[in-house]
Amino acid sequence: MKEFVEFIVKQLVDKPEKVKIEESMPNQNTIGIKLEVEKNDIGKVVGKKGKNINALRTLLTAAAAKNHHRATLQLIE
Repeated sequence: MKEFVEFIVKQLVDKPEKVKIEESMPNQNTIGIKLEVEKNDIGKVVGKKGKNINALRTLLTAAAAKNHHRATLQLIE
Protein backbone atom coordinates (compact mmCIF):
# COMPACT_ATOMS: atom_id res chain seq x y z
CA MET A 1 0.00 0.00 0.00
CA LYS A 2 2.84 2.37 0.82
CA GLU A 3 4.28 2.14 -2.69
CA PHE A 4 0.85 2.68 -4.23
CA VAL A 5 0.27 5.94 -2.32
CA GLU A 6 3.85 7.06 -2.86
CA PHE A 7 3.59 6.65 -6.64
CA ILE A 8 0.37 8.68 -6.89
CA VAL A 9 1.47 11.47 -4.55
CA LYS A 10 4.85 11.90 -6.25
CA GLN A 11 3.01 12.55 -9.53
CA LEU A 12 1.00 15.37 -7.92
CA VAL A 13 3.69 17.38 -6.11
CA ASP A 14 6.48 19.69 -7.31
CA LYS A 15 9.11 18.22 -4.98
CA PRO A 16 8.69 14.43 -5.02
CA GLU A 17 11.94 13.92 -3.11
CA LYS A 18 10.31 15.55 -0.04
CA VAL A 19 7.46 13.01 0.14
CA LYS A 20 7.60 10.89 3.32
CA ILE A 21 5.25 8.00 3.98
CA GLU A 22 4.95 5.89 7.12
CA GLU A 23 2.94 2.69 7.14
CA SER A 24 1.73 1.06 10.33
CA MET A 25 -0.62 -1.73 11.31
CA PRO A 26 -2.43 -0.81 14.54
CA ASN A 27 -4.20 -4.17 14.41
CA GLN A 28 -4.35 -7.20 12.16
CA ASN A 29 -6.95 -5.86 9.71
CA THR A 30 -6.08 -2.16 9.60
CA ILE A 31 -3.37 -0.33 7.69
CA GLY A 32 -2.57 3.24 8.70
CA ILE A 33 -0.64 5.48 6.33
CA LYS A 34 0.76 8.86 7.33
CA LEU A 35 1.73 11.16 4.49
CA GLU A 36 4.02 14.15 4.79
CA VAL A 37 4.83 16.52 1.92
CA GLU A 38 6.51 19.91 1.45
CA LYS A 39 4.42 22.77 2.84
CA ASN A 40 3.91 24.29 -0.62
CA ASP A 41 2.63 20.97 -2.01
CA ILE A 42 -0.11 20.38 0.56
CA GLY A 43 -2.64 22.23 -1.58
CA LYS A 44 -1.87 20.04 -4.57
CA VAL A 45 -2.38 16.86 -2.56
CA VAL A 46 -5.62 18.11 -1.01
CA GLY A 47 -7.00 19.62 -4.22
CA LYS A 48 -10.02 21.87 -4.63
CA LYS A 49 -12.52 21.18 -1.85
CA GLY A 50 -10.48 18.10 -0.89
CA LYS A 51 -11.20 16.21 -4.08
CA ASN A 52 -7.65 14.86 -4.62
CA ILE A 53 -7.19 13.55 -1.08
CA ASN A 54 -10.68 12.02 -1.06
CA ALA A 55 -10.03 10.30 -4.38
CA LEU A 56 -6.73 8.98 -3.04
CA ARG A 57 -8.48 7.67 0.08
CA THR A 58 -11.12 5.97 -2.10
CA LEU A 59 -8.45 4.26 -4.21
CA LEU A 60 -6.58 3.20 -1.08
CA THR A 61 -9.74 1.79 0.48
CA ALA A 62 -10.52 -0.20 -2.66
CA ALA A 63 -6.97 -1.58 -2.91
CA ALA A 64 -6.97 -2.56 0.77
CA ALA A 65 -10.39 -4.21 0.48
CA LYS A 66 -8.96 -6.67 -2.04
CA ASN A 67 -6.73 -8.00 0.75
CA HIS A 68 -9.55 -7.87 3.33
CA HIS A 69 -8.00 -4.91 5.14
CA ARG A 70 -9.16 -1.46 6.13
CA ALA A 71 -6.94 1.50 5.24
CA THR A 72 -6.70 5.03 6.61
CA LEU A 73 -4.74 7.91 5.14
CA GLN A 74 -3.63 10.86 7.23
CA LEU A 75 -1.97 13.98 5.81
CA ILE A 76 0.49 15.49 8.28
CA GLU A 77 1.28 19.20 8.06
